[in-house]
Order: sequence, then structure tokens, then C-alpha cells
Amino acid sequence: MCLLLGATGVGKTLFVKRLQKLTLRDGSRELGEPPVTLPTVGTNLTDLTLKRKRVTVRELGGCMGPIWPSYFTDCSCVIFMVDSANIFQVSSSCIQLLSVLSAGPLRAASVLVLFNKRDLPCTMSLVEIKSLFRMDDIITSATQPVTVLEISARSGEGLKEVLNWLDSNTTR
Repeated sequence: MCLLLGATGVGKTLFVKRLQKLTLRDGSRELGEPPVTLPTVGTNLTDLTLKRKRVTVRELGGCMGPIWPSYFTDCSCVIFMVDSANIFQVSSSCIQLLSVLSAGPLRAASVLVLFNKRDLPCTMSLVEIKSLFRMDDIITSATQPVTVLEISARSGEGLKEVLNWLDSNTTR
């Protein structure tokens, strides 16, 4: 089980739908137009078939932040998504990330931090957002391995790297 966490509106649902499309065995690798999504209220489960295994991604709605810890016990990795075009959400996202990283049940879980929406003209650069998050300090002090990627769920940029990370960091 892989948990997908992040604030409301960061693009988690579109991200999962795009990953699912990329892992379909029907031969089509074209993402096409982005599907319509609605904010997740509750949880969504999505199975992805990777190169070597099948992974279930549990997306938790951003509004569920206070009860995220009740889902921490049965997961081997966490994907934490941030909207890199929303400067107003940076501090709350950073606090959420720190609480996820300090949670006892997740001390051994691999963590992937995704800075999404790099396709938007108003997005912060990776250097800027990593500086605001103090990612180097977070990575140094975290008990678990933390990887950072910049993606666009809308265009599909960076999604293959996410699939490779999932393939390498989840158990069978």
C-alpha cells in the first residue's frame, strides 16, 4: 500500500488517474486530455500494475488531514504532493509533511515529495520551493529515505520517474 497525501487542490486525483493510464496494458501510452476530477472527500483506492509488481495507491482527501495518521500503519511508502504554484499553501504543506515524516508508523516508509503543477507559468522553480520548504534540512533529519521530484500531472511530465520510484520502493 502506498499513501498519497497532500493539501486540497494539489492535483492528487489527476495524478493517480494519469499514473493509471500510463500503466494500462492496452498498449496506448498517450495520456490525451486531462480527465475531469472532483475534490476527493474520503479515500480512493487505485491499483497500478508496474514492471515487477502491483501496487495499491490510497489517495486521502486533503480535508482528511486530521485523520491521516489512522491510515499510516499498513503502508510501505508515502507520496506527498505539493502545489508548487500556490505560494499561500507552502507553509501548511510543510507542516503537514513534517508531521507525516515524524509519525512513528512511517519511520521506515520511503517518502516521495512531488512538487506538482510545473506546467503553470506562475509556478515556483524547484530551487525556490525547496528553499522555502528547507528540503535539504528535512531530508537530513528524516529517519526515512526522502526523494524529491518535480512533475506536472496535467502534461504527464515526470510521471515515468514516479512509476520507477514506485517500482523500486514498494514491496511485493
